[in-house]
Amino acid sequence: MTATDFATDLAIIDFDDAHAAAFHDINAEWIRSMFVLEAHDVHVLTHPREMILNPGGAILLAVSPVHGVVGTCALMKVADGVFELTKMGVSETVRGQKAGELLLRATLDRARTMEMTTLFLLTSSKCEAAIHLYEKHGFVHDADIMQTYGATYDRCNVAMSYAL
Repeated sequence: MTATDFATDLAIIDFDDAHAAAFHDINAEWIRSMFVLEAHDVHVLTHPREMILNPGGAILLAVSPVHGVVGTCALMKVADGVFELTKMGVSETVRGQKAGELLLRATLDRARTMEMTTLFLLTSSKCEAAIHLYEKHGFVHDADIMQTYGATYDRCNVAMSYAL
């Protein structure tokens, strides 16, 4: 099966509390593979409804008919009209098969339907493949975002914004 075939079989769905373990585990897996799980990560991953959904954000999941939930991506409100694209992770078993790209496109489509003036993300230069994906889909490096929000994570040394 090619990466395109795999991605074609994926469904993008909205988060439900039944998906809380998958949301946590997929994100904890990738963060721990490269970094330390920080207190902010733990809080968001263990309280997705409180931290993301209830304030007006969204969590989308990529679901495979064979593997179940294989990817997550969230839009977390940080201020009126300001959202962070966060907790984008793909299960290690299916990385490189376009799940992340499909999920990012769907998340950006969702962002365009929401009341937001600013969409940004925070990452690390160690996440080269992710940065390339973000750039490919229109994110640009943004020093102002870095100055304003970059201290959220110790691992953050890259901030990007997306023109809505």
